[in-house]
Amino acid sequence: MSIDKELLDQLMEGRSSGDLFGKDGILAELTKALAERALTAEMEEHLGEERAEGVAEGQNHPPNRRNGSSQKTVTTDSGKVILDIPRDRNGTFDPLLIAKYQRRFPEFDRKIVSMYARGMTTREIQGHIEEIYGFEVSPSLISAITEAVMDEVTAWQSRPLEPCYPVVFMDAIRVNIRSDGAVSNKAVFVALAIRPDGTRDVLGLWFQANEGAKFWAKVLNDLRHRGVQDILIAVVDGLKGFPQAIEAAFPETQVQTCIVHLLRHSMSFASYKDRKAVATALKAVYTALDVEAAEAALAEFEESDMAKRYPAIAPSWRRASNEVIPFLGYPPEVRRLIYTTNAIEALNSKIRRAVRTRGHFPSDEAAAKLIYLALNATSAEWKRSVREWHRVKSQLAIMFEERFPMA
Repeated sequence: MSIDKELLDQLMEGRSSGDLFGKDGILAELTKALAERALTAEMEEHLGEERAEGVAEGQNHPPNRRNGSSQKTVTTDSGKVILDIPRDRNGTFDPLLIAKYQRRFPEFDRKIVSMYARGMTTREIQGHIEEIYGFEVSPSLISAITEAVMDEVTAWQSRPLEPCYPVVFMDAIRVNIRSDGAVSNKAVFVALAIRPDGTRDVLGLWFQANEGAKFWAKVLNDLRHRGVQDILIAVVDGLKGFPQAIEAAFPETQVQTCIVHLLRHSMSFASYKDRKAVATALKAVYTALDVEAAEAALAEFEESDMAKRYPAIAPSWRRASNEVIPFLGYPPEVRRLIYTTNAIEALNSKIRRAVRTRGHFPSDEAAAKLIYLALNATSAEWKRSVREWHRVKSQLAIMFEERFPMA
């Protein structure tokens, strides 16, 4: 829809460009005019519907009609606007555009929530609105708008899940949360799953002061209570006690340690000038055709001068062999998908950017609210379907047979 140039010229007549967006500018006038026109149209439709229904038999009162208007100050994107809200004689009119007890246009609330999701504090949002739009909103109003999101968070955290997920990446980040007058560093555990159709979904957020077997059991039992019956492959980043917890909750799940994290751990022992050579030697292990070839490649590395120069590297691969071996049984398409937890680390980096501006959160709920909003703000990126999913799905269907039949 475009606005006629002559109409724009009339609106701008006698005004400067600076008069466009101020609190008494053209935009505010247009908002008021369009909103009142929409409200009038709503009233006409409401009265028309009542007339079409007719007056019930035995009732002796005249049909409903307009009964003047009342003023309401409404907060919009461009400032505060005083609207003339039409009234009807019977008091049955409740406009959709701006409901009876509503004082803000929905778009205004969405902008507040969007700024909050990007990590802006309540005070920063307040200053931004005053600087850009020229009017002041109270911190309590901003808190009330963002607090309304908690109902969404609660519903999201308890929503039913699918019975089977082909792959679930699991990792944790740390955030500072105040509790009993002291600030503690808590783990926020995130589970990013791949659905059977290849799209991705964050299954939930879990808070815990210390990671451990009880915490992992709580997370996995929550997944079971919400309907998850099977996970084919769980990719984790060396979280202590987690593989054992997965095996207890989902006995058939194959646990895969992130190969990239194992490589990074190895690189921490090598000097900068030798890292490329170490990485090349270890690549022969995790790209081997099968377990026997990987064992031969690791044995060859153990006999090399590089392994003797950095004696801690080879034993670390030996210790992780139980989590590395399953990886060697997967075809190339599946290996490319699960060899790293980069998918969830990219997601966690977006969460960290959102929480970085906060020294600490007053509660777990406050942290969950911001993280949930940050996830929503970037959902288009992490919800995308896995590349070449049809080929990966075909391989999984062959490997796991009746646990994951082709759709």
